[in-house]
Amino acid sequence: MNGDGRESEGGEEVRGARRIPGPRGAADDLDLASVPLPPLPPPGGTAPDEAVPDQSAPQPERDEPEPPAAKPEREESEPPAAEPEPEESEPPAAEPVPGPGPDPGPDAADGGPADRSPEPFVSSAPVDLPHQVLKALLGAWALSACSAEETAAVEDHLTGCAPCADEALRLRDAVGLLHTDGSLDLDPTLRTRVLDGCFGRRPARIPVPEWAAPYDAETARLDALLRDIGDSEWHAPVRLQWFEEERQVSRRTSVAGVIGHLMAVDGLLSAALGLDDPLDGGGAPLDPTERTETYWSATRRPPTRAVREPWRAQSHELIRTASFAGRNVAETSVSYGAFALPLQDAALDRAFECWVHGGDIADAVDYPYPAPSAAHLHRMIDLAARMLPGALAGRRGTGLAGPAKDLVTAGAPGRSLHLEIEGHGGGDWYIALDSPAAVGAPERAVAQVALDGVEFCRLVAGHISPVEAAAGQEGDREAIRDVLFAAASLSRL
Repeated sequence: MNGDGRESEGGEEVRGARRIPGPRGAADDLDLASVPLPPLPPPGGTAPDEAVPDQSAPQPERDEPEPPAAKPEREESEPPAAEPEPEESEPPAAEPVPGPGPDPGPDAADGGPADRSPEPFVSSAPVDLPHQVLKALLGAWALSACSAEETAAVEDHLTGCAPCADEALRLRDAVGLLHTDGSLDLDPTLRTRVLDGCFGRRPARIPVPEWAAPYDAETARLDALLRDIGDSEWHAPVRLQWFEEERQVSRRTSVAGVIGHLMAVDGLLSAALGLDDPLDGGGAPLDPTERTETYWSATRRPPTRAVREPWRAQSHELIRTASFAGRNVAETSVSYGAFALPLQDAALDRAFECWVHGGDIADAVDYPYPAPSAAHLHRMIDLAARMLPGALAGRRGTGLAGPAKDLVTAGAPGRSLHLEIEGHGGGDWYIALDSPAAVGAPERAVAQVALDGVEFCRLVAGHISPVEAAAGQEGDREAIRDVLFAAASLSRL
């Protein structure tokens, strides 16, 4: 094709107007050197430069000569259509030569024999390549960088070669990670799924004791929350709430201050196991509130995220020591000053406080923080229910609860309140009302209180008022009030 839109073939020029070529006829796809030229019109005038043959006109019948207007112009001295073709335009001897004169017919219009028509596109038929070459092409195939022939050859090879098919799948998955539109962040559940898979295949050589599992879980959840917050959020204000006597009190601190509080009280368990106390032991007080105030006053600067590492190391050391110590350590007494708990209950108490204060931190930084698992929450509720008779007796001694109405011998069933916990971690407990040594029994129940499991824990933590806690009440009103306020009195800083 030359610059003025005129097409030349074999040194001979066909004149025509400048135009965008229309759809080519089937005969254009043939090798023009192998097709005889059509007969020329009789000598006379020449067609004007603007005359363009109508390519959409119907083909003439096989036995009729082509109309002169549809023929390309040649030299005026050429003979009519009956003349034989020029010698230089005859096809090669190996191919059949159609006769001159009449129109080649539909066979020629359809392109003629396949061996005379060049392919209009590149064939994608698979080529015969050795195994090593095809294996080397797998990377390019996964990136869609192979030619059509190579792609067809690789895909044909993958249907019969299992090792290459596996490698191709791995490479194609790896290519998917290169897409920028996908997130490269790890799945938040990946750690849990990996640990579950590992523990399912091989149990720990020295497992965490069952009684320490809630503490292990809650410290891990709080540590995950602390890992995700920014540096500035460590100074976010947090309001700690609890009940003293008949009223709710609060104390304002920061996220870092809450972690320091947890670390200071966890030091009671460290001392019971013979570990280092973060308050250096000796003259450190045993009361949790006093220990916290001592720790806060000893810090010269407001605590920052640097407090996370010592708290985390302390909790890991507690769990590791308890795991190696064996079963007998579960009954080790942990003193809280005014009372004492066995180590297994103290660890459960620390798990409960870790969850409650984790929720306080989450509220301060606007972070979701769900309740513990049902099994762990059930054990926390059970601990609070077992401590309620003692709390009732303590409040009765200070005149904050009604007098005992039916004293019984130790271990005998006494007057009871049916505590029905619904929902997450729920169950039924019977709280002895008159003596801590009595046993709660269904047949001696004089009242019933229904509470949601999380709401009951919020009551025990001092986060909601006793008069607003119960979802359902029935029976002795004085007994119900005494139990609800005794539950709130379990809270502390």
